[in-house]
Amino acid sequence: MAKADKSATMSRLHSAARLARTALASRLLAHGFYAGQDQIMLSLDHEDGQTPGQLATRLGVRPPTITKTINRLQAQGFLEKRASEADARQAHIFLTETGRDTIRAIEKSVRKTEKQAFRGLDKKEQKALAKLLSRIEANLSDAATIEADDEIELTED
Repeated sequence: MAKADKSATMSRLHSAARLARTALASRLLAHGFYAGQDQIMLSLDHEDGQTPGQLATRLGVRPPTITKTINRLQAQGFLEKRASEADARQAHIFLTETGRDTIRAIEKSVRKTEKQAFRGLDKKEQKALAKLLSRIEANLSDAATIEADDEIELTED
């Protein structure tokens, strides 16, 4: 693939990701959520009682970011912190009843955004896209490969 084609493809990938985030953020805002808060809520719906560190690792963000977001969600009444029974210094995060009630709204927002994004793509195309995006994610998440590729490019110049 020519360099210009690769640049155009990366530009489209960035644009599609940005538009998907914007569409979802707009839907979530209607339910009182900001970008990123939905991921914490869904993660706790899947496994309630995680520590902030576990949430940060699972979602691939830094602990201070998680702590700020947890505090905001707690102030909104969606989450509560409880001290660990094993170690009082450690907090565990749980959904409140209000938080549980909003999970369906979050899931509905996600489904509507998915439906909008995949409109006009058949199941085979969606599966192929998912497979390609998985490969791109793997390529970009492999730090050792990135460093090796950068070194190869530097020696080739």
